[in-house]
Amino acid sequence: MIAGFTYPLVLVLLVIPAALLAWIWRRGGREVAIPSDDGTQPSGLRFRRLVGFFESMPSLLLAMAIVLLAGPQERGKPRTKRALSNIEFCVDVSGSMTASFDQDRTRYEASMEAIDQFVRYREGDAFGLTFFSDQTLQWVPLTTDTSAFQYALPFMDPRNRLPAGLGGGTQIGKALDACRRTLMEREQGDRMIILVSDGSSADLYGGRDAEIAASLKSAGIVLYDVHVDNGDVPDEIVNIAYLTDGEVFQPGDEDALADVFKRIDGMQQTKLEKIASETRDQFFPPAATGLALLGICLLGMFGLRYTPW
Repeated sequence: MIAGFTYPLVLVLLVIPAALLAWIWRRGGREVAIPSDDGTQPSGLRFRRLVGFFESMPSLLLAMAIVLLAGPQERGKPRTKRALSNIEFCVDVSGSMTASFDQDRTRYEASMEAIDQFVRYREGDAFGLTFFSDQTLQWVPLTTDTSAFQYALPFMDPRNRLPAGLGGGTQIGKALDACRRTLMEREQGDRMIILVSDGSSADLYGGRDAEIAASLKSAGIVLYDVHVDNGDVPDEIVNIAYLTDGEVFQPGDEDALADVFKRIDGMQQTKLEKIASETRDQFFPPAATGLALLGICLLGMFGLRYTPW
């Protein structure tokens, strides 16, 4: 259905085909006197109307051409798009992450492979990657282009020599504060931190965990902790997760680790938001009407017209 026109002023030209139609149906002088013997001749009114109908086709074709020049448009149906989620991975690269997680991989390798899978089935979100030990290093800024995740695995393996400044300790509080600042730069979308670590952190003691949780909560950031160690999860990390409406996971093997990220995906489901419908060109109705009129006009030219002789 046509909802408007790009150039509505062009429609003023419709007075031309309207005037032509009025002239066709109101004009006189088309009768031809034919000598005949005595008898009553039919008025020819029906034939006159039929011929007038076919004579109107060029004017109607002109009207359709003017409508096309005006740029008919239609309003599309309201659409939905996925709301953006900003997800910052905070990955521990301290020396303990080199410990074996399963038969073939270290804790670091298993974690990064699970993160890569998570990124693949959350396509469309913005992801960032921060590594930490004694210091923090933002390896991948928040972006929807996640190809850089694939190249981080060998470069940031804690078995290798890490960039200067990254020692062998664990300071989770410092890392979470850095991730909070990164996420605060994004004005739109949900905010989430996924912490992957295997130890405790001294910089969360003395009530520091409550302070960090309050700062994350006020920024609208949810923390999920993936603890890749068989020991107990530190109470401070548990407090931060639950105070920000997140959760703590402790996978014991490869299957459980993959399941953790699926559970996070289910808990932090993709949201859809409606966006305004768009207007688009709608040439088909007037074009189809014009083609039909053209066909009728061509049919009439085979003999359904006035021949005054």
